[in-house]
Amino acid sequence: MALGLDTVGRKLLWSVALPGLLAALLGLGYFWREAQIAARDATHDEAMALAEFVATTFRLPTPEGLPPHFPVTELMQSDARLLRSSTELNILSPDGGIRWSVSPREVGTRHPDAERLTAPGPQWARSDAHETEVLRSLGEKTCEGCHPDAQGTRVGMVHLRVSEPVVHRELTHALGAAFVAVLVLGAMLIVATGTSLHFFLTRPLRRLTTAMLRAEEGDFLVRAEVRGTDEISRLGSAFNAMLARITSMKAEEIDTHRDLQVTKWKLSLKEELEERIAELALLFDVARSVNSTIELSELLSRVTRLVPERLHIPDFSIMLVNAEGLLEIKSIFPEHPELEGMTVQPGEGASGRAAELQRVVYVPDIKDPSSAFARNGLMPGHDTGAVLCIPMVHMESVLGVLNFRRPEIASFAPEELELLTAVADQAATAVKNAMLHAEAVKLTMTDPLTGVPNRRHLFARLELEVARAQRFGTPMSILMVDIDHFKKLNDAAGHRAGDETLRKVCDVLRARLRKVDTLARYGGEEFMLVLSNVSKNDAFEVAEKLRRSIMEAPQLATPTQPGGHITVSIGVATMPADSTSQDTLVDCADAALYASKRAGRNSVTAYASGMELHPGRERGLSRPNDPSSPTSIAKA
Repeated sequence: MALGLDTVGRKLLWSVALPGLLAALLGLGYFWREAQIAARDATHDEAMALAEFVATTFRLPTPEGLPPHFPVTELMQSDARLLRSSTELNILSPDGGIRWSVSPREVGTRHPDAERLTAPGPQWARSDAHETEVLRSLGEKTCEGCHPDAQGTRVGMVHLRVSEPVVHRELTHALGAAFVAVLVLGAMLIVATGTSLHFFLTRPLRRLTTAMLRAEEGDFLVRAEVRGTDEISRLGSAFNAMLARITSMKAEEIDTHRDLQVTKWKLSLKEELEERIAELALLFDVARSVNSTIELSELLSRVTRLVPERLHIPDFSIMLVNAEGLLEIKSIFPEHPELEGMTVQPGEGASGRAAELQRVVYVPDIKDPSSAFARNGLMPGHDTGAVLCIPMVHMESVLGVLNFRRPEIASFAPEELELLTAVADQAATAVKNAMLHAEAVKLTMTDPLTGVPNRRHLFARLELEVARAQRFGTPMSILMVDIDHFKKLNDAAGHRAGDETLRKVCDVLRARLRKVDTLARYGGEEFMLVLSNVSKNDAFEVAEKLRRSIMEAPQLATPTQPGGHITVSIGVATMPADSTSQDTLVDCADAALYASKRAGRNSVTAYASGMELHPGRERGLSRPNDPSSPTSIAKA
């Protein structure tokens, strides 16, 4: 059996059997020691008594006719039990010779240890574990009868050795046998106790420990073996009951964990669905927002507000391709008025690269050397972070670029790229529709020959200016311009030359007007100019300058015309000086133009009261494009 104390049985074994064995051995040793002391004392007493007895024998009288001290000789030769215990008994002379001895052959010889025994000194007795040695001096008064000089002189010595008594040897053997028996019985007791503890304590505890270790490793289905009704069995039963509860709890935990996993999966699906719904909602909002207006400026403004708000993008801008083929910033968030109108060449920076390649350009880190084409300053104050540029492509034609920026590096996820690309596609469709609408509006509001607003746009603009003048009480003037002898030009040079003349006259007039003024084709060879916040005198001066510009323009020199040059007649009318209503104001300008024609053409006439009542002029608005109109005939 191992000597380790790693089990309860061994601990109990050594805590019970070892102290008992040690106590038995200690008791046995104690009694053995006491027996030795008692035997030594008994041997000592016996030796002293024997020495005293032998010395006393010398005092016995000697019968007549026998040698001196004959009783001593008889004693030495006797087989007395008292003498058998002595191993050596000698009567020595003062010089160490043996006078009497229990061994007759030694009589008359000198004792081998004579020097030690005859040394001066008192008598003595020495005892050890095995024998007692006594040296007894002979002499004194009792020996004066035979030895006259015995007084104060040693006449002899009794020397004897008494060995360990037989009973002491037997006791020693018995104690030795008892010691061996104690050892054997102790060993048997240890074996029996160990075996008992092994079967009744250690093995059950080991089985219980094994079950506990398996349970500790996670095997909650294991059960401890229960045998009997002792404490260990009850402990195993309690452990099994605990495992049963733990198993039940584990099963519930597994079910709960599975339910949590299912719930987590459903939540992830819900979150993903919510993200998709949010993306679809954003796309829907973008589509609804961009499709709710066909005005390009309003469309760009709505997209610029919607995208940063819904996608949490701090910097956003929209670039459109202008007439020169450059990318021009049309809208930006947050507002940077100094950046609006900034242009980028195709292929320049991330935006130009996206437009040139017609694909998404993503720069995870602007400071990264590999992103050197990402133009610094595209969004001022921000030279770090990630930039995403998505081209707006419609029918393989680039309309512009959407620029997204975040201050964090690599902050655009792949799913965001898909969403923003879809936003760019929606925006591209809306921008294209707005451009088509603007072009259609331009076509409906512009004269196709001269490129200036047509009659419809003219009267819409005139209505606004009249309303503004009436509201703020400011003057507003109109000029009615008619090309002189235009029919002769068509007849002599052809209608193509007439059309070219109309375009050249428009160019001269347009070059000398303010941006707030409106030039429109009124009909045929007639044009109308709307001068905002201009008095009658100022309008007359403007009309005179325009007339001279036409007359002096070298590109309008025409040999077929009278004087070899194109000239115009102009009528001037002002609100509220001449009229307070739109229709009447136009009629006044027309009457003034008719007056310029009557005055010989190539002249400017300001409206005066009564001009509209001239007998040769039809009152009211005429139809300049109608050749049969009396007014047209008179003007021509």
